[in-house]
Amino acid sequence: MPPEDHSGRGKAPGSGTGREVIFEYVPVGASVKISAIDVETGTEVSVVGPATASRMELERVALGKLRYMLQKKVSGDTENPSGSDDRQGGILI
Repeated sequence: MPPEDHSGRGKAPGSGTGREVIFEYVPVGASVKISAIDVETGTEVSVVGPATASRMELERVALGKLRYMLQKKVSGDTENPSGSDDRQGGILI
């Protein structure tokens, strides 16, 4: 039996930009890691969510993070995304 396909490819849902985004799903215990890759730039982001969450919701969160990172690249913003100086990283979306 072939391995289960955990990737999706197509236009970003609700993006309005027509950019092609690849989604990859990797189950990790009771969670799932979702990577979203912008085909045009090769920019990749990952988020982790509960395995019980809907695919649409997980893609929405990953797409939001991808949009944020693409905008950050365009603007050249190098500040801490959370706005704090704790240097622990993370992005609030």
